[in-house]
Amino acid sequence: MAAPGRQSFSYAQDKLTFLLALVPYLVDAGRVSVAEAAEHFQVSEKQIRDAVSLIAVSGVPGDTLSYQHGDLFDISWTDLEEHDEIVLTHLVALDDSPRFSAREAAALIAGLQYLQSLPENVDSGLYSSLMDKLARGASDAPSQVAIASTDATANLAEVRRAVSGRVQLEFDYLTAKGESQRRLVDPLRIDSDNEDWYLRAWDHTRRSVRTFRLDRMSSPRVTDVPVALHDDVAIGDSLFQGGDADLTVTIAVDPSALPLLGEYTSTLDRLGEPGPDGRVRARIRVAHIHSLKRMVTGLSAAVSIIDPPEARDAVAAWATAALDRYELITPRPATDPVG
Repeated sequence: MAAPGRQSFSYAQDKLTFLLALVPYLVDAGRVSVAEAAEHFQVSEKQIRDAVSLIAVSGVPGDTLSYQHGDLFDISWTDLEEHDEIVLTHLVALDDSPRFSAREAAALIAGLQYLQSLPENVDSGLYSSLMDKLARGASDAPSQVAIASTDATANLAEVRRAVSGRVQLEFDYLTAKGESQRRLVDPLRIDSDNEDWYLRAWDHTRRSVRTFRLDRMSSPRVTDVPVALHDDVAIGDSLFQGGDADLTVTIAVDPSALPLLGEYTSTLDRLGEPGPDGRVRARIRVAHIHSLKRMVTGLSAAVSIIDPPEARDAVAAWATAALDRYELITPRPATDPVG
């Protein structure tokens, strides 16, 4: 009889399904007690021991279609008999399955780090667990990567509180001219564009709807003053709407990358046909030079800034700062090797 609340296997299909789930569980756990495995699968400890014994005589026949040494799973019988712990010491078939290369695993880990850095995922441990599994399962140790977090994480909670509470929000904001101004707004909606987060709000100073980047906010304060009704105010679908303070930047872009410019395409002004290098010269309008940094570095093989020089300098400084973060993880040699 199975223990109360535990499952019993009545059909061969149930047992097979259980074994197919048990093997990857044991591989991932590395070392686990019989009691822990039984609790995880909600079966009796005897069923776990019987299943482990069956795994130990299972495998994949070799080229001779007969089982030779190394064609079967193996376990540490000492650990099982003396400590009631399960440790797989030899795997078959699973070891032959395709694995991510070190570069592929590093790319996936970088993507997961980016997702974990987003404000809504910052407290999630799921991404850390998955990154650990990718690193362990790669064919070689992945290169270490670092994804910078943004100031939006600290501001998002306060902005969300103001939006949900329908009360006014006050904050310092870095303008397109690099000046800090205190703003009082009626928050209307929070939007995101990849890693950037924005607040759509009625600006009491400008007497119009404005878009504010959360990572350019500082010292946000949620007031207890209710927002005014703005039912007659239209909030466009486009995050970026032109203004008198916009900056004009000249870029060179590969024609195939034009659709990747996102919201910048709404202000793009092409300057003739592609040049000798195959790239199109175009002007785009931006609210702030620093908004170019992620776009240009993300498309570094297809986009470059021609003018103004301060825009080029801002992107170059941002890329250099990113490289410096990697040096903190893997410092360069004290002296360059002699070739």
